[in-house]
Amino acid sequence: MSTKTKNKDSRLLPILREGVAVVQMIFFKELKSVIIKKHPALDATAQAMLAGAVTNELFGTHNTEEKFQTFRNTHQGTIEQELMGLNNELPDLINPLADALRIQTLCDNQEGVDSSHVLKQADSLGVLTKDRDLPLPSAFMETVRMLGAQYKLTIPPVEIDSSEEQDLLQ
Repeated sequence: MSTKTKNKDSRLLPILREGVAVVQMIFFKELKSVIIKKHPALDATAQAMLAGAVTNELFGTHNTEEKFQTFRNTHQGTIEQELMGLNNELPDLINPLADALRIQTLCDNQEGVDSSHVLKQADSLGVLTKDRDLPLPSAFMETVRMLGAQYKLTIPPVEIDSSEEQDLLQ
């Protein structure tokens, strides 16, 4: 990989990761609303922790702090049930989630990290839309901006030239 390509990647990857984080925040917010309705017996802290645990599980990121690990272990069955119900509970977020997971895996791959297990899990949960191609970075960021506007999150426009997209996808 040339220095020129590395410089482009270093500029593009953080932008894409920020887009993935925005989708994660929106997913967490919507999932938390679902969990509040489905699990009224849990207190507000446990409801938020459950939404966070499901989000982390879907994106393959786990909080290593002991209280979060204990919560995850204690509520593993509920977390799995929530993951399996995503298509029914949050159908409007499935495509943006699929795109974010694919972009996250692409970014990880560019940084030498194999996170293909995240895509396999998403596929097994029915979250990875089969007939949906990997979005180009510019298209992904446009989706993120539209979602951000819908959820009143400000996402500044970022110009991504086509050579950056092609370098990333190779």
